[in-house]
Parts: sequence; C-alpha cells; structure tokens
Amino acid sequence: MSVKNPVLRGFHPDPSVCRVGEDYYLVNSTFEFFPGVPVYHSKNLVNWQLCGHCLTTPEQLPLENCPTSRGIYAPTIRYHDGTFFMITTNKAHGGNFVVHASDPRGPWSAPAWIDQGGIDPSLMWDEDGKCYYCSTGQMDGHRATVAFQIDPFTGAILSEKHDLGTGCGGQCPEGPHLYRIGAWYYLLFAEGGTGYGHRVTIHRSKTVFGPYQAYAHNPILTHMERKGDPIQATGHADLFEDQNGNWWLVCLGVRNFGPRLQLTLGRETFLAPVQWTPDGWPVVPGGHLTQELDQSRLPAPAAPQQFDFHLDMRAPAIDPRLIHLRNPHPADYRLHNGALLLHGRQPLDDPGCGSPTMLCLRQAEFCARAQAVVRTADLSAARAGLSVFQNDCYHNDVYLSRQSDGTIAVGFARSVHDLKLECVRVPAPQADQVTLFVHADRERYRFGYVDAAGQDVPLGSVTLPNLAQESMGVANFTGVTLAVYAENGDAALLDYRVWFDGASCG
Repeated sequence: MSVKNPVLRGFHPDPSVCRVGEDYYLVNSTFEFFPGVPVYHSKNLVNWQLCGHCLTTPEQLPLENCPTSRGIYAPTIRYHDGTFFMITTNKAHGGNFVVHASDPRGPWSAPAWIDQGGIDPSLMWDEDGKCYYCSTGQMDGHRATVAFQIDPFTGAILSEKHDLGTGCGGQCPEGPHLYRIGAWYYLLFAEGGTGYGHRVTIHRSKTVFGPYQAYAHNPILTHMERKGDPIQATGHADLFEDQNGNWWLVCLGVRNFGPRLQLTLGRETFLAPVQWTPDGWPVVPGGHLTQELDQSRLPAPAAPQQFDFHLDMRAPAIDPRLIHLRNPHPADYRLHNGALLLHGRQPLDDPGCGSPTMLCLRQAEFCARAQAVVRTADLSAARAGLSVFQNDCYHNDVYLSRQSDGTIAVGFARSVHDLKLECVRVPAPQADQVTLFVHADRERYRFGYVDAAGQDVPLGSVTLPNLAQESMGVANFTGVTLAVYAENGDAALLDYRVWFDGASCG
C-alpha cells in the first residue's frame, strides 16, 4: 500500500516537528484563526491526529482587529529535558514569544515575550544544555538572521546578538532552524519567497554563531524548475531524525488546481526523506518531493488517510478541528439536545475585523461535498448556513434567512473584495428543516439546497480562480475553509458534515 503527500492536507503551513521516543508532534501556523497552533501527534509521520492547541485563551492569543493573514506566523516545537516548548510570532499583537508545557495536549503556559523583532523564531539546545534562539530580524539596519542564548522559560536574552547571515542570497530568507548534529551546527533556511521560487538551503559551522558555510549544491529542496509538477512552492522545512536513525524533513507546499500557480486549499504539510552525503550534508533525494512515499522507510506502518468530517451534535464539546475567525464569543456556540445552537452577531464580512459566529473546517481536497441541516422553527438569523470562506473579503455563502414577514428564504451570496453580491434569494421549502449544500471540484464550487423530494436544487456557482490567492488584492496565507455560520440572530443546525474525495482530486 502506498501513502501519499501531503500528509496534512488543506491549510497547514509552516510545519515544525519534534520527536519524543517513538512519538512525533507537529505544529502549524494559524494566522488570524483561533485557537492557535494545532498540535498533531503521529507514530508513523503520515497519520496525524489533532491532540490539542498551544494557544487556547485570549490572553495567550489576542487577535482583536487582526487583519487577514497576520496573527500567528511560523511556530517551532521543541522538546528538552521533560518540557515541550513552542515559539512563534504574533504579527498582530506583541511579536515573538515562547510557551511551554509538560504535556503537548496542554495546558500551555502564558507567553514569555522576547525583546527581538522579526519573524519565524526557533530554538536549539546545545550539548551543554544552553538554549539558543534564532529568527529573521534586523541588525545594524539590515536584514539578518539574529541569534543569541536565551532562557526559554522567561524569554530573557542571555548573550550578545549575532548575525548568522541570510542564506544563499535568495529573496526573503526566512524560517531559519538551527541544529546541533555531531560536530557541526547546521542552519536551515527557506529562501525565494513563498511562491514558485520557494526553496530550502542548508549551511553549517563548527561554532554556534558561525561563520556558516553554504552547501555547494544548494538548494536541497525546490520545485522552482518543475513547472509541470502537481506540487509547487516547496519550502519552509524542519529537519529531524526518527527512532530508527532515518532522517526526514517536513515542509510546506501547494497543490494548484490549474496550469498556473493558483491555490485555494492553502499551503499544506509535506514529508520528504533525507539522506546524508559522504561529506556530511543532509539532502532530499532528487531535490524534490514525491506524491508517493516509501512506506518501508516509515518508523511505523501507516493507514490510508481519512479527512471526512461529521460534527457529533451530542458530544460534550464542539469538535476541536473546527476553528474560529479571531477570538470568539464562547456563549454564541452550544451543543444542546442534538443540535448546534449559534447566536449570530456581525456579518462574515464586517469591516471591523471582529469575530463572526462561524465554525471553520479546513478544506482538505479539491473535491468535496459539505452539507448543513438548518432547523426552520426557531430560525431568527438574518443568514445561517454554509460558507466557502477564504477571508473576510472573499467568501461565497448559501443560507436560510428569516424574512420580515416571517417567511423563510434560501439564498446564495458572494463577497468579492469590496463587493457584496446578493445573487439569488427564493422561498425556502416549507419543512421543519432544510439541507444546504456545497459541491466542490477542480473547476468550481456549486451551491444549493435539497428539495422535499430529496433532489439537489442549484442556486449558483463560482469558479476556483475567484477564491485563489493570486486573484485577491490582499495578502492571503491561509486556505479555504468550509464553514457553518449565523449572522444577526439565532440558528439551530441539526447536521454538519463534509466528505472529501481524494481519489478523484489527487
């Protein structure tokens, strides 16, 4: 049986991994979404299960008025002497900080803030127990990779700051990770920006603060000259060893739906084997990722990946795979008597960068069907239903709406930059509940509802380029989510589920 890349599908950028015995823990960026920094657990590097989040309170993760694609950037997870550490950047509030926990499932500590600008911080423990920090930043008025000794519990800087360089001269050197492996210190970079030119380079030194020498055959991973490859924009890697002595890296990449780089799913987490050259350099065989992974090399057997979702309406708490836009109002979400009760506040595209009442599931494949069943009797919301949500300015929604005369309508609406388009609104079926749906494939999203005979009734569609990051007038580092929501009033959902068809979508 083959296993496939990416190993975490949909919006899972900037992966970082640490190993504790035979257990692996992985974290990703979350930007303006809450809770922040999911922690995934695996025994085999392919089947990852969400086991918690590092940032679960507004005190740990303030996101008030956080613009699109700000918030949490590029976390790093490390384990040392019985404690897990996660270091990251909140671009909207406060900068670089570190949290720690004895259990990766949480709870995690309050943030320890670090007096250092820039992004993409990382930690490394040397053989003598000293902890070192590195990140992108500024020194003497120019871009640098800033490094110093640090107390990871308090964030206190314990040494002079040093510049480790900026890689091989590629655009936007970022994501630096420092490692002590044998007699060498290795420095891993992402270069070339996060588009077609993204690549991974490796450097080494005999001393922690350098100078660092670049590998003669950098980059060790890139798809920048593989324009026909279904995987593109590979970079931002983290290097680690499994319990059998095999080496790996995780990195981000994208699967684009068309002949040009156009992505809707966001940047995803990929896995690659690493080999060591005779003169001591870690390299990815062939310098690129493959869609199929050699299962015989994995640290444990892997099963086919499953990404389908069904919200258990009788569970004691809402499924943690569902995330919020910015800091939510917890009282607006309740599971009660087999229903999800939503109290809607602001519209999804409110210009104030607040937290609308919505629960977002990362879209894991191009081909999918999402459906939500909305109860009609107690519907008071101006809109409640399903959203194909990229960000505040770009989303497409199918919904039920209580009208001023007391009747219920079903509608389809679009938000395209600063345009709010009410495309269709018709009387809803006269029933106790109405099923809304979204169908997705590599060409378009189709929106509609199910009539009394059980037949799909289309209301409208949009092509994928309308939600591709390249079509937007704003920076967007996330990916499409398939969300349920309510605006300005109450709604009860009796079902919410998503089926993903990876076999037909790649």
